[in-house]
Amino acid sequence: MPRHRLGSSAVRVSALAFGAAGIGNLFTPVSDAQAEAAVDAAWQAGIRYFDTAPHYGLGLSERRLGEALRDRPRDQYVLSTKVGRLLEPAPEADGDDLANGFAVPATHRRRWDFSATGVGFSVEESLNRLGVDRIDVAYLHDPDDHAEQALTQALPELARLRDQGVLGAIGVGMNQADLLARFVREADLDVVLLAGRYSLLDQRGLDELLPLAAERGVGVVVGGVFNSGLLADPKPGATFDYAAAPDDLLHRALELKAVCERHGVPLRAAALQFPFGHPAVASVLVGTRSAAEAEDAAALLQHPVPAELWHDLKDLGLLSPEVPTPTGS
Repeated sequence: MPRHRLGSSAVRVSALAFGAAGIGNLFTPVSDAQAEAAVDAAWQAGIRYFDTAPHYGLGLSERRLGEALRDRPRDQYVLSTKVGRLLEPAPEADGDDLANGFAVPATHRRRWDFSATGVGFSVEESLNRLGVDRIDVAYLHDPDDHAEQALTQALPELARLRDQGVLGAIGVGMNQADLLARFVREADLDVVLLAGRYSLLDQRGLDELLPLAAERGVGVVVGGVFNSGLLADPKPGATFDYAAAPDDLLHRALELKAVCERHGVPLRAAALQFPFGHPAVASVLVGTRSAAEAEDAAALLQHPVPAELWHDLKDLGLLSPEVPTPTGS
């Protein structure tokens, strides 16, 4: 599987990344054995970039991922996690964490903290949960309401840890493109993780962020290429950004699917490969919770997508003529 360098760092990520929220029991439980099998299948498929966060299952995702990678050569894979939410023991550890999306006991509570001290503590805790002595990529996690503290305290602390070799690369991960563009303009980043805003249905990342990242030499990892489900299986009741898809978007997704089918291409394959048309994109991150999902994602990356498909989408007005697309295969 191809690998691409993140900015000016020495970190090289595989084209496909394993998103580990699922093995943190996102929405529904996953067993330890299923989580390990998912990571094993990803490894067999050539995936060498694994992304997690303390937020995912109150640390469960980090612990499971670290355990599953324990016997792999450390210099052969890239591991990223995130900072910004500290985990604190809950005074009354009862109930579950489903209100936050994870089917785990509510043993801890999250507290936003983008201070230098909080960032340092978060990195130390993640190192312990993962069972490693360095983290390849650390992202600020959703600093939407904490931009000033993120710029003045969190990012300088991440840069200091990068200089010390504790981190290999630093970046910011968000579900919006505008604030990410500000971080690229004002901070010394290696990478940004853009979720949901550069897909077949939503190219807002192209307005400013992606051209700016290419100009500044900042790598881009794209997540949410299926927009939480609509581009995986467009049908009534499908979700877009975790809410019921509006009728106009459903109709557009069905049109995209019809064009793909005429070319013998699954819509999911086109959705997964679409971001690589832009030169700033280094990797596409797909949420994975089972061996079958890991194998499927790798197969979608390899599926031939002819250049004529992208031309047809533009001719039909389903993509703007200005949107860069892969060269086809």
